[in-house]
Amino acid sequence: MSDEVEFAALTGLISRETGFALDAYKDKCLRRRIAVRMRACGVHTYGDYRTVLSRTPSEIERLRDALTINVTRFYRNRETWDALRSRFLPPLWQARDGRLDVWSAGCSSGEEPYTVAMLVAALCAERGRMAWLDRLTVDATDVDRESMARAGAGTYQREAFQETPPEFVDRFTHAVPDGLAIVPELRRRVRIRELDLTAAMVAARTYDLVLCRNVVIYFDRPMQERLFSAFADALRPGGILVLGKVETLLGPARDRFLLCDARERIYERAA
Repeated sequence: MSDEVEFAALTGLISRETGFALDAYKDKCLRRRIAVRMRACGVHTYGDYRTVLSRTPSEIERLRDALTINVTRFYRNRETWDALRSRFLPPLWQARDGRLDVWSAGCSSGEEPYTVAMLVAALCAERGRMAWLDRLTVDATDVDRESMARAGAGTYQREAFQETPPEFVDRFTHAVPDGLAIVPELRRRVRIRELDLTAAMVAARTYDLVLCRNVVIYFDRPMQERLFSAFADALRPGGILVLGKVETLLGPARDRFLLCDARERIYERAA
């Protein structure tokens, strides 16, 4: 059996076992992540790895983790968060009387949605409107169940806060034996649920802010274009979309957004 036929058989098995729509992944990215697990298992052909997966259920979970691997931390890419804090969140917050609906798409283990909650809490405090924090809702979605479990626990190693303003760490976390825990009033604002972005989806609500950073880069162009259109549908006119710094808005959705900050990849949903 040829290498390509073996690869097709392997990806078919993976799709059936994991439920992932692997045809949406960029080919090089998919092969690279599978190769990591093949080396770990000591096999050298796709056929041999398919046999491993068929006989070892635990390897399916390890592969699932490899396919959804996330590198994240609080306040990652500080310039992006500073731009949101100073230029974009205040007018949204004021116009909506604090009733902000946020979607962190591909939230990993929760650092991004909790960072958003910190920014809004700081804004409420600065404006003397702490009661408005209860008007914030952050939907945090991901496909990796282990990451979502960590997000739900809300406890992190201190190293995860290295880029976070010290005053945020002091105000919005408290010490626990395993590191630092997010304070309850912020954890209550973040709702964590499983969602596969590659599947057909309907947004849970209409949002003021959507963050999807360093996620779409792993998908092929048709999937990227579909996701950008979905984000446009999910945002209110005037709502904000934030992408990763190496990601670019593509396809028909470009006509539905105004570029606000090219460096930080921040866009406004057009009216």
